[in-house]
This record gives sequence, structure tokens and C-alpha cells, in this order.
Amino acid sequence: MPDKITLFENKKIRSLWVESEEEWYFSVVDVLGALTDSPNPRKYWSVLKTRLKAEGNQPATNCSRLKMPAADGKMRLTDAASTEQLLRIIQSVPSPKAEPFKLWLAHVGAERIEETTDPELAIDRAFETYLKKGYTKEWIHQRLLSIRIRNDLTAEWDSRGVKRGVEYAILTDEITKAWAGMTTRQYKNFKGLKKENLRDNMSDLELVLNMLAEATTTEVSKKVKPENFEENRQAARTGGEAAGDARKAVEARTGKPVINRQTAIDFTTVIELVGKIDTEDEDS
Repeated sequence: MPDKITLFENKKIRSLWVESEEEWYFSVVDVLGALTDSPNPRKYWSVLKTRLKAEGNQPATNCSRLKMPAADGKMRLTDAASTEQLLRIIQSVPSPKAEPFKLWLAHVGAERIEETTDPELAIDRAFETYLKKGYTKEWIHQRLLSIRIRNDLTAEWDSRGVKRGVEYAILTDEITKAWAGMTTRQYKNFKGLKKENLRDNMSDLELVLNMLAEATTTEVSKKVKPENFEENRQAARTGGEAAGDARKAVEARTGKPVINRQTAIDFTTVIELVGKIDTEDEDS
């Protein structure tokens, strides 16, 4: 993917999408320059990195060295941080411009603790977040149902000894490939997505068929009781194929493909969320 330059309060922030990791990386020097107005952000980062390492914060300082366009137009190696690393670094920046990010992180952390005590809060907040992004109430209800169906499937996988992470991803790919004709990554690429959630970018019909595929996989698994990963894989294919047959039937009757390039109306970025929280604090 080509390098991308975004703006943060009129300051250029170099960023790079790493396809193999499905992760955005941001130039640490650029972000620190924007947040601190330091005349020498490279030196600022050097001092901050030394301090963070002394404090034992290795995850935040173990940044990747990636090639990004320099001021002279040449591609040069620079420290680049993932979103998680970047937010941790920002926590250590004593600057008024960093405060909205710190407030946002505290706000999110408090919400997650509350949701641990009362999980229903997570559902309510998810509904409100989708509304703010421009989704219809009807679509949101379907999306929340899809989350329950997915949870039922993962609970079934857990009971069959499927490991979270790589094995989950492989089985999900098998289901998606069987009903949609492409892997999850290929599906995302078709829609022009990167980190965005694929289900959040599905039309009503795509979402319904994806739910059918996962719900059917759960029922197939309960019936055949797979004892190893390959048997779970076959159950995933069988469940996906049922929804694939339904997709083909719909396409035959409507004369148009179910899989389309439609994506969500709007995606609220972390920076926009931070700005909104900061404005609300000023108004209160």
C-alpha cells in the first residue's frame, strides 16, 4: 500500500498501512511534533523513549522502523507506532494538546469497567455508537443479532477445543469462502476496507446471509460433534455452503449479485471521538 499523509490540526502525520499485519502505523516524530510544537521532535522522541525504557515500558518504545516519505521526498526509515503503541506514548506526553486523548482513554477505560459489572451497558453503547455513525435502527438490530449469533458459534467452537486466534480465523475464512466465494481478507479488499469491521460494512442481505452461515455452522457442529480441527473445518464449510446456496438462489431471482462494494455511511475516527468528548467537557 502507498504511504499516506493525514492532517492533524494542519500538521502532516505520515501513516502507512501494513497489509500483512492489517495495521496502520504512524510516524511517532510527526505526532509528537503536532502535540508538543517542539522545534526538534526527533530529539524530543529520543529523550521520551529513553525515559519510557527506563520505566520499563518496552511495548510502547519497541516501534517498527518503516520507510516513509521524508521532507526531501525520499523514502527514509522512521520510528512508526501502531495505534495501541501511539496512544500509550501520548499518555506520557506532558502537553495540553495531548490532554483530550488522555481524557478519552480514561473515559473509555471507565466505560469498559462499568460494562464488566453490567454487560447490558455495552449493548446500549453499541446501539448509540451505530446511530451516531448513521446506521438505521433496523440495521442496528440486525447487527446486534449477528453479534449474538457469532457468540453462539464461538461458544460452540470453544466447547469443541478450537483455539482462539489463528484457528478461529481459519474457520471464519472457511465459512465466508463457502457462502460469499472469497476469504474474509478478499471480501474486505473487494469493499476497499482495511481495519474496519467487515460486518459493519455489509448490506442487510449480506448481513442476513452471513448470520445464516454462522447459525447453520453452529447447528451442524452440534449435530456432528467434531472431535478435531479438520472436522470443525468441514462443519464450517457445510454451514457456509448452506448460506451460499441461499445467496445463489437470491441472485437467480433478483438478477443481481448479493456481494457488493457498499460500505458504511460514515466511520468516526478516534480523533473525531476525542474532539467530541473534549467539546462536550467544555460545554458542561
